[in-house]
Amino acid sequence: MADNPKTPKHPLRSAQWFGLKDKNGFMYRSWMKNQGIPEHHFCGRPVIGICNTWSELTPCNAHFRELADKVRRGIIEAGGVPVEFPVFSSGESNLRPTAMLTRNLAAMDVEESIRGNPIDGVVLMAGCDKTTPALLMGAASCDVPAIVVTGGPMLNGKHHGRDVGSGTLVWTMHEDYKAGRISLQDFLDAEAGMSRSAGTCNTMGTASTMACLAEVMGVSLPHNAAIPAVDSRRSVLAHLSGMRIVDMVHENLCLSKVLTRDAFINAIRTNAVIGGSTNAVIHLKAIAQRVGVPLSMDDWQTYGKDVPTLVNLQPSGRYLMEEFYYAGGLPAVLKRMGDAGLLHKEALTVNGKTLWENNREAPCYNDDVIRPLDNPLCANGGICVLKGNLAPRGAVLKPSSATPALMRHRGRALVFDSFEDYKARIDDPDLDVDENSVLVLRNCGPKGYPGMAEVGNIGLPPKLLKKGVTDMLRVTDARMSGTAYGTVVLHVTPESRELGPLAAVRDGDMIRVDASTGELELEVSDQTLAERMGELVAPAPPLTGYMRLYLDHVTQADEGCDFDFLVGCRGADVPGHSH
Repeated sequence: MADNPKTPKHPLRSAQWFGLKDKNGFMYRSWMKNQGIPEHHFCGRPVIGICNTWSELTPCNAHFRELADKVRRGIIEAGGVPVEFPVFSSGESNLRPTAMLTRNLAAMDVEESIRGNPIDGVVLMAGCDKTTPALLMGAASCDVPAIVVTGGPMLNGKHHGRDVGSGTLVWTMHEDYKAGRISLQDFLDAEAGMSRSAGTCNTMGTASTMACLAEVMGVSLPHNAAIPAVDSRRSVLAHLSGMRIVDMVHENLCLSKVLTRDAFINAIRTNAVIGGSTNAVIHLKAIAQRVGVPLSMDDWQTYGKDVPTLVNLQPSGRYLMEEFYYAGGLPAVLKRMGDAGLLHKEALTVNGKTLWENNREAPCYNDDVIRPLDNPLCANGGICVLKGNLAPRGAVLKPSSATPALMRHRGRALVFDSFEDYKARIDDPDLDVDENSVLVLRNCGPKGYPGMAEVGNIGLPPKLLKKGVTDMLRVTDARMSGTAYGTVVLHVTPESRELGPLAAVRDGDMIRVDASTGELELEVSDQTLAERMGELVAPAPPLTGYMRLYLDHVTQADEGCDFDFLVGCRGADVPGHSH
């Protein structure tokens, strides 16, 4: 029998199963041997879990079977024993009402799969929006050595001879259709060209944002964020990640050593530089809570507000993820950030080097895709946090995809009590609305539209689109797709279903937003607001099943929309079990 090529420097978790010389050890090894695993693989080799979110119902992750095989080869080459396991795949494109409803379910699945099984380290295979935070949340609660391998973005979409961005094309063409500028057939013809290869959205949507933030936080290898899904270099990176996780186990390099507060501050600033999704605010908070790192809405204002957006990608800019990778990818961005003093350079990464050691020599090959500091896409691109009597605990706005003139605005409220109410009324030619109105969509928060669906970037009234209006201020407790754009105030907290002030807004009320001062105000007196709030009635009790669990325990947007009983790091220890 061959010996383990590396002697573990510390006891392996898997030895609590496979190292036993008794009845239980016999049983653990024997049943695993029915897969053809040889005896010497149970003698001190690290057992590496491949946590796979492959699913044909999650198109972004549908190529993970092949990618997992590359990871497996790397693990074996480095002397580890790969064991692949599935977890719930929360796919945004198909899952109703939203994948956010099951992000926490997936995180629970990941956590219990890791803790309950003989796993020394884990490769987290994520891609679609919620799978990346879900896998990191679950692994962080166990605090084992873990490395992220994302599936990569799809190739540029092609339509009528031009590059088009996945997701973003839907919003732009649908508005054109509603305005009468294109036909229904023109709109439908774009489907096939938008998504023409495996991978996640090729815009700087939530999937690409979270892949970038995973890289800057040090939980993936350099260049993981941007290599296209079908590029052979994605397979190489998966192989190298499989090799690296084995060494991480030997080094006992756990997630808590990488996911430090400095890593999260780096992520906040990087989100501004790349024009990242507002969804990152929720996901980073949830991950931070799992590993015990303090992170608040104020941190986004303190560390991200005045950071410029340099990455010229849709929906904020012009290009797509292919060009981003060819221009140098995230390493080129981090090089520019580091030179400008925007990084905690000594933050540790999973390859054992500091963030700056990995990126200080990174070249940039296209100054229009990744702009220099003196030519930003947006001078102050960081997520803007708004507070006031309409959002006592905060709301967010993405400056890089908003209309500058609307960042300071005052207008009459037109209230939609639900997304269904919006759909029923928005096309009415007699709708009492003009270009200065503020569209208010409520009851779409974590509990109001269970899961906090991405409906916040509601389309404009056709009667205004036909007049050439292209943007309006919108205020909502919902989320917005990372591929979307517009001047939308999101995540208003507390949400309407929790009887927050948004529930008390009435048609015709004046709403004022000032991004420069961080204000979001409903212009009614404190007494009037208090009287209205006193008239609000709590909704009926929730349903049974998972929906009941969700509604009873999900926290608000400023707290990460995690389950209250899942906050914290519980470690990987599990009580012994005798057969």
